[in-house]
Amino acid sequence: MNSKNDCTAGKMTRNQKWTIASTAAGFSLENMDIMFLSFALTPIIASLHISQGAAGLIGTMTNLGMLFGGAIFGLLGDKIGRIKTFSYTIFIFAFATGAMFFAHSLPVIYVLRFLAGIGAGGEYGVGMALIAENFETKQVGRMTSVAAIGGQVGAIFAALAASFIIPHFGWNALFLLGIIPVILTYFVRRHLTESQEFLTAKEDAQKNHRKISFTRLFATPRLTFQTLGLMVMTIVQIAGYFGLMNWLPSIVQKQQGLSVSKSSIWMIATIIGMSLGMVVFGYIMDKFSAKAAFNIFLIGSACVLFIILAAHTALTMILAGMLIGFFSNGMFGGYGAVISRLYPTEIRSTANNLIMNVGRAIGGFSSFIIGLLMQYFNLKVTMMFLSGLYLISFIVMQLLPGFRQLKNVPAPDVEPE
Repeated sequence: MNSKNDCTAGKMTRNQKWTIASTAAGFSLENMDIMFLSFALTPIIASLHISQGAAGLIGTMTNLGMLFGGAIFGLLGDKIGRIKTFSYTIFIFAFATGAMFFAHSLPVIYVLRFLAGIGAGGEYGVGMALIAENFETKQVGRMTSVAAIGGQVGAIFAALAASFIIPHFGWNALFLLGIIPVILTYFVRRHLTESQEFLTAKEDAQKNHRKISFTRLFATPRLTFQTLGLMVMTIVQIAGYFGLMNWLPSIVQKQQGLSVSKSSIWMIATIIGMSLGMVVFGYIMDKFSAKAAFNIFLIGSACVLFIILAAHTALTMILAGMLIGFFSNGMFGGYGAVISRLYPTEIRSTANNLIMNVGRAIGGFSSFIIGLLMQYFNLKVTMMFLSGLYLISFIVMQLLPGFRQLKNVPAPDVEPE
C-alpha cells in the first residue's frame, strides 16, 4: 500500500512514477490499437471483398465492446482492486489485437474487435482512479493530462508503423504489435500497489454494507442529473474527436486540394496540438479550477473550428489543425480528473468507466452524422454542427452544481444529497 505525496517539487514516489508510466503506456497502446483499425480498414475491405457498411460495423463492434467492458471492469476495479483489474484489461485487448494476425474472415474480426473493445473500455476508468488516488488533488489535472498524452503518442506510433508494415507485410501483420502490452501487465502487477485511500474506502464500504453498483451513480436526483450531464459532456468530447480524426483529413484533401502526404502531416500537427492542449488544460485546472479550464476550452473549441474555412494553403491548414486539436481534445484528461473528484473513492472506477464509455458508444456515431452532413450540405454546416455540440456541453456544465464546488477539493466520502 502507499500514501499520496506532493510531487510539485519534482519528487515523485516510486509508486507515483509507476502509476503515471503505466497509465500513460496503457492509454498509448489502447489508442495505438484503435488507430491500427483506422489505417487497416481500407486493405481489410479490399482483401476480404466486403462492403463499406460491413466494414463500418467493425468499428461499431469495438465501441460496443468498450461500453460493455467499461461497465464490467469499472465495477471490478472498485470491488477487487485497481491493479488486478488494470492488468486484466490490458491483457484482454493485447490478446484480441494480436489475434487479428490470424483473422481472415469478417465474423472473426467482429469477435476480436468486440473483445479488444472490452479491454480498452475497461482500462480508462481504472487508470484514472489510480492517478486520482496516488496524487494530491491539486496535481490530478496535470497528471491525468500527462497520461492522456500517452494516447496521442500511440496514435503517432500507429501512423508510422502502418506506413511501413502494411505495404510490406499486409494489414494482419500490423496487429501483431498489439501483443506488446502483455509486457506491460508484468510490470503493472510487479511494481504497482493499491493506494491507502482505496483500501480504506473499500473497507469502510464493506463495514457499512454499501454496495458497489451502477445505481449509486443515480442514488439521488442531484446525482442523476450530474451523471447524465457528464455523459452529455463526454458524448460531445468523443463526437468532436471522432469527427476530427476520421473526417477532417478527408475533408482537407477534397475541399482544400491538399495531397495525401500533406493530409498526414495535418493529422500529426493536430495530434501535437492536442497534446499541447492537454498540458495547458491540466495546468489551468490545477492552478485555478476545473470549471475555468472547461469554460476556456469548450468556448475555444466552438470558435476555432471555423478557422479551417479560411485556411487555403498547406501551412495555414496545418496551423489550423494544431489550434483545433489544442482546444478540442485538450480537455480529454480533465474528464477523468473531474469524475474522480465528484464521486466517492469506492465507486470511482465505476463512475469513470460508465460515464466515459457511454460517451464513446454514442459519440462514436458522429462519424456517420458528419458523413451525411458532408454528403448533403457543406463544410460550413459541418463545422456549425460540431460547434453547436461544444456549446451544448458548455451550457450543460454551467448547470451542474458539482462543477461550481470543484477547486482542488477531494472527492466526497459519500454521495451528495
